[in-house]
Amino acid sequence: MDAMEVKLQTLPKQVAGVLARRIATDGVSGGQGPSEQQILQEFGVSRAVAREALKILASLDMIEIAQGRRVVLRPAEEWDYLSPLLIDWLPPEQIRQLLAEAHATRIIIEPAIAAIAAKHMTKENLERLGILLAAMSATEDNPDVYLKLDLDFHMEICRSTQNRILDRFMYSSRWWQAASRRVSNLMPHALSFATEDHRAIYEALVARDAKRAEEAMRRHLKATTAVGLPYKD
Repeated sequence: MDAMEVKLQTLPKQVAGVLARRIATDGVSGGQGPSEQQILQEFGVSRAVAREALKILASLDMIEIAQGRRVVLRPAEEWDYLSPLLIDWLPPEQIRQLLAEAHATRIIIEPAIAAIAAKHMTKENLERLGILLAAMSATEDNPDVYLKLDLDFHMEICRSTQNRILDRFMYSSRWWQAASRRVSNLMPHALSFATEDHRAIYEALVARDAKRAEEAMRRHLKATTAVGLPYKD
């Protein structure tokens, strides 16, 4: 998220952000979480704001509000890591590890998605992919625009599988995908290499060659790893 989006966060989100960073840094699962009264005293906010901040943390599965409004910290393994809020709120070292895990997940899932897509691609899917690829080639000097086109390219492939669960997973993880691409896109010539990788994927899909599409996607993702992400097999 950019600076403008952070500035526009509501007061409950700002309070939740401070608490989330604190929990991520110091919290122990099963321990006592921040109470409404503690939030009121520390931040000088209304009870409504304090309650909304706690609801946000609960929606991220970081805390559990038990009977009697006792707040308990939940295990870090159970937090909602697909939420874009955590990208802003977790400590940098945890973000780096999660970026590596997100990319490892893509290497497991997206080659299989490409193979399925090769069998289900419609003429309309291929036309949209061709338009996106041409736009990517024309915007290699503009990383921000390129990033959106890149995400749209991968989403179009996923949507062609006609699998709604895969679609929602890919869509929900787009915040992590975008964050990882911002790292790799800064490397010299990264976007021109990425365009060629996407072209290879596109050509395999046009040929409806599932094995070739799968291999092209895997090569692309592992090449992205090589230029900027701390992924390990």
